[in-house]
Amino acid sequence: MLPMKLDDFRTLIVAVDTSTDMLACSVAWWTPEVFFDDTPSRACVEVLASRDHLCRRQANVELVETIDAVLADAGKSMADVGGFLVGRGPGSFTGVRIGISTAKGLARGANVPLMGGSTLDACAWLAWRSGVRGKLAVAADAMRGEVYPALYEVDEDGPRRLFERERVVKAAAAAEEWAERPDATELQLTGDGLVRYGKLFEEAGLMSRALPRELWWPTGEGLLLAAASPEGLAAAGATDPALVLPVYTRLSDAEENERKRLGLAESVNTAVTGVADELAGRHLQVRPMAAADAEAMAALERDCFAGAAHEPWSASMFLEELDPNAPAARSWWVAHDNGELIGFAGGMVVDKDIEILDVAVSRAHRREGIARKLLSHVSYDAQMLGCTTASLEVEADNEAAIALYGSLGFGEAGRRRGYYAGGVDALVMSAPLPLVLPVDAASPEPIAAVARDWPLEAPARTPEERAELERRQLILAIESSCDETAVAIIDAEGALLANQVSTQIDFHARFGGVVPEIASRKHVEVIVGVVDAALEEVAESLGLTGGALAPSELAAVGVTQGPGLVGALVVGVAFAKGFAYAAGKPLICVNHLEGHLFANKLTTPDLEPPFIFTLVSGGHTMLVHVRAWGDYEVLGETLDDAVGEAFDKVAKALGLGYPGGPVISRLAETGNPKAIDFPRALNSKGDYRFSLSGLKTAVTLYIEQETAAGRTISLPDLAASFEAAVFDVQYKKAKNALRETGAHEYCIGGGVAANPHLRRMMIEKLGRQGIRVTVPPQNACTDNAAMIAVVAREKFLRGEFAPMNVDADPNMTL
Repeated sequence: MLPMKLDDFRTLIVAVDTSTDMLACSVAWWTPEVFFDDTPSRACVEVLASRDHLCRRQANVELVETIDAVLADAGKSMADVGGFLVGRGPGSFTGVRIGISTAKGLARGANVPLMGGSTLDACAWLAWRSGVRGKLAVAADAMRGEVYPALYEVDEDGPRRLFERERVVKAAAAAEEWAERPDATELQLTGDGLVRYGKLFEEAGLMSRALPRELWWPTGEGLLLAAASPEGLAAAGATDPALVLPVYTRLSDAEENERKRLGLAESVNTAVTGVADELAGRHLQVRPMAAADAEAMAALERDCFAGAAHEPWSASMFLEELDPNAPAARSWWVAHDNGELIGFAGGMVVDKDIEILDVAVSRAHRREGIARKLLSHVSYDAQMLGCTTASLEVEADNEAAIALYGSLGFGEAGRRRGYYAGGVDALVMSAPLPLVLPVDAASPEPIAAVARDWPLEAPARTPEERAELERRQLILAIESSCDETAVAIIDAEGALLANQVSTQIDFHARFGGVVPEIASRKHVEVIVGVVDAALEEVAESLGLTGGALAPSELAAVGVTQGPGLVGALVVGVAFAKGFAYAAGKPLICVNHLEGHLFANKLTTPDLEPPFIFTLVSGGHTMLVHVRAWGDYEVLGETLDDAVGEAFDKVAKALGLGYPGGPVISRLAETGNPKAIDFPRALNSKGDYRFSLSGLKTAVTLYIEQETAAGRTISLPDLAASFEAAVFDVQYKKAKNALRETGAHEYCIGGGVAANPHLRRMMIEKLGRQGIRVTVPPQNACTDNAAMIAVVAREKFLRGEFAPMNVDADPNMTL
């Protein structure tokens, strides 16, 4: 037997970082720390090729092609790659997402490990490689007048962090803080923050020891050196792409502002409209704790812990948790249903641990997953604040609570004797983040990543199974244009074999609409898990015996290119490009609006142009003459609000929550659509434009007038009358367009197309005129990947593939 050599352990690694204006990309041999005769050999890297270059706002366009080029420079190909390394930031929010989403796609598509590294550490190691020794200060650009500051002590062995975790501060404050240090004259400055804020540091007397400008940005080699250090290896943790996330230093602006509020204020119309009575069937909602919740929380606490050793919190104790000047960050969430507070959970951040301080759920609502839902929000906040673990104390004889925490991943870490009143012991439990949060398929919670062995074992297929997969030509499609991360798989014959959706409704409901920053963060977090679920579902659908479908067994990868929220689209496009490139499959870009149109083929496969199509969604309202597939004449669009947007705004004015469409639809079931005469705008013949701002204003004025007069508003009548005003216009314009074009087919799409009253009206009224009306399946109306898969299939059959330098297009038109 031949003796083992160090080269036997090395792996080809591709390192990328797009968190700054520098697109850093290197390929290197990576030799991990190994032991020969109990003697350790430190991890090392041998860079074979690099293509680091400045590419302001072009990273998503250039990254995959740069990777392909640097592999060619090294004389290697994708088949030689044994793993990827990606910069996790901190840095530009969009830049970090592009790098991580692409890297997740690459690692998942190639089924190889993915490691994450610090961009700040990469800058420090680049300085070390350039000969810098002593005190080093990195100021990375955080924009908005801010920087990510980091201090290091650099010796012959490399940089050593002088800070616990990444943070963001005003650039002026960082300059002042460093200038006041006793070793200020020894500080050597670097980081791309010096480009924008160099004058501030110069005024503080710090720029005289700034490193050469070419060292201010991270490089692929710097990232590799940082990751190969003992600290970098320890921080990398899991190599499963599902678990690699950006370094966040703060919550989104919307969440930060929510923390400063007193809570969700009750609608001023509640007392006279009877909203609570009408919303008895409203879904459970979760929101941050507010000062107004303190009394109800204390009452629930007393009831839940009656007779227990735990001493109940008082209202004043809960109020103290909202103190913005508290030394440690807090996260408190409450669950409410029909105006009643039914649960809460909260924790305090200590270093990188979130200490769960209290959890309580109403006795009438236990075993409904509420505690899990609350803890998922607390732990999510904790992760965004840099925490890696969670801990709590529970009475040692509280078997139900211990079982719950055990299912979330908590394990016993110690015991405190006689901690509670009466001499009851406290069991100390801890868990790594993210918590284990199993999700029911019907739950609005996102699909969570669960720790697993990575890479996955290659599926074992029989010759018959391989032949069947080759015959079917499976196409995976990704949709991430707004707040739903969706993945579907279709075959070349049009059979939908997998359809997975992870929604974020709970994360946006408290703001009354989608918060783009939260949406893009959640897409990054769950996209691998949703892809995994789709690959597993298709294996079950086909009865494959060898496990989940492998990326190499697909025929192509489709993705929504636009229109939509740019941050959300970027995640899907970047992941799809990396996934397709690594798996060696063609990429197909799909127009989201065309997806809504093609969703009708899921119910009517023989649907053929010419026909009239109405798109009614949260972001779009348009009437289209489909003359042929790919030949679309937009007859009219909205001049202001889209239909779905109008529903949400009216629901918000009534205090009905978000999303508004389903709630208004349920109320309208028992209402009189002729009770209130709301205006029908732009309803003249030949005018196919839409306008809903006037109708929205009319509804608001009606509410104000009836409230001022002291009259009780019938919400069912208001909802039914509002719907009628919206849908009458949709019907009339569709009817006129059908008559003018001579078309005899009509179909509808978009989230509002799920409204049963609109579907029924169009089918009945247009049907009586000899028009065949097609409506998509209910679950294919809102944003989903099934509709994207249908379009991707058509393009696949025509050979319409996209290059790897495509980018998201938030303003794409039909």
